[in-house]
Amino acid sequence: MWPYLDKAICAQIRSATEPMFAEYVGKYQIEAIEFDNLSLGTIPPEIHGLKVCETNEKELVLEPAVRWAGNPNIVLTLKLLSFRITIQLVDLQIFMAPRITLKPLVPTFPCFATVAVSLLGKPDVDFGMSILGGDIMAIPGLYQFVQKTIKRQVASLYIWPQALEIPILDPATVAVKKPVGILHVKVVRAQKLLKKDILGTSDPYVKLNLSGERLPSKKTTIKKRNLNPEWNEKFKLIVKDPGSQVLQLQVFDWDKVGNHDRLGMQFVPLKFLTPYETKEFKLDLLKHTDSYDPQDKKQRGKIVVELMYAPFRADSGKLDGTQDGYSRKESGFDRTSDSEVFGGAGLLSVLIQGAEDVEGERHNNPYAVVFFRGETKRTKMIKRTRDPVWNEEFHYMLEEPPLNEKIHIEVMSKRTGFSFRSKEHLGNVDINLTDVVHNGRINQKYHLIDSKNGVIHVAIKWVTA
Repeated sequence: MWPYLDKAICAQIRSATEPMFAEYVGKYQIEAIEFDNLSLGTIPPEIHGLKVCETNEKELVLEPAVRWAGNPNIVLTLKLLSFRITIQLVDLQIFMAPRITLKPLVPTFPCFATVAVSLLGKPDVDFGMSILGGDIMAIPGLYQFVQKTIKRQVASLYIWPQALEIPILDPATVAVKKPVGILHVKVVRAQKLLKKDILGTSDPYVKLNLSGERLPSKKTTIKKRNLNPEWNEKFKLIVKDPGSQVLQLQVFDWDKVGNHDRLGMQFVPLKFLTPYETKEFKLDLLKHTDSYDPQDKKQRGKIVVELMYAPFRADSGKLDGTQDGYSRKESGFDRTSDSEVFGGAGLLSVLIQGAEDVEGERHNNPYAVVFFRGETKRTKMIKRTRDPVWNEEFHYMLEEPPLNEKIHIEVMSKRTGFSFRSKEHLGNVDINLTDVVHNGRINQKYHLIDSKNGVIHVAIKWVTA
């Protein structure tokens, strides 16, 4: 790689030094400063050690020890009045400790989106400079001055946490979409639905879900023997991309035996919504999404819904003052009962990142199980390891902040083959959610109860609209 790195590094040197040189042009009778030659030569640097750092984020951090004694060809020309002075860099040696961060880690090759390079400290640089065959560094005090100047300029550019970031993958293609808001849906009514039952009526209910989600659909109640049902039922859906997601509405006829017949369907793109403004839609039900199908001309009735999209606020994870004084934002959604619509509703995100030193007596195939408000969710199993990495996130839509509540997490191991004693308990932890509500998020490791040395790494976030 060195020939290619040579060109890339030299291009970076030019872009960094040109503004520095420009500051001196016009001063001290200097007309121009430019590189005649700029090459780092054919000898690559050597890596004498490598440290891998652990962080709480989805990234890989490497800290190599780099030494370089190369054969560069770096010649600088200084135009001063009518003179042309040529300065050559010789005997260059560099020792530095860079930090290379591959982030974020993503499930798309090469499995990271950006390379960030920074320096942990000022580099040790040793070199000589010759001018017209003489050693310019022999001038008393000049060597120390140039050394300090170069170290200061390099340090101002890339000393950590400042970094040179190099994009590897297009962020749009690898970004894992996170929840950005809540879609408030009120299924109001339907009119003139199709008759599906023998007695000339139907038992309708509505299923609703957002595109791009694998979560179970929300459902209204069933209205028996009614072609003009009134529901007035409210739902909250998690929104990840309001620019592309679509709300899908399907009306079914409930049957005690067999499949339920679909009476009609419709779609509402979220891009038609203005944040915090309620919009009513009266939609003609279709057989399916192909609007050019002649069968869609058959009257299937209408459905009426009210929608309001509420983006999460940047500071939504914190309470304003007392525990029962969390902030609320005004909206046009059902203005007669705004407090009921918002009422502290929000999204609790639980990210199970991984565990360390979890050990079973008979097998080590760990997975985590999350218990909260009667719901049970579990991560995938990682086979044959004491240090599993799951990085799985679970979401809970709540009507109010989970103050004075706890979330229970257990780490289990399961034998992959058949056995009467196939499961083992590797440890558990209870996490109080009060701090999450007050601070917006927590990200830390917890010692597992009933485990000798096991710990689990959990990040929890609370956001409201």
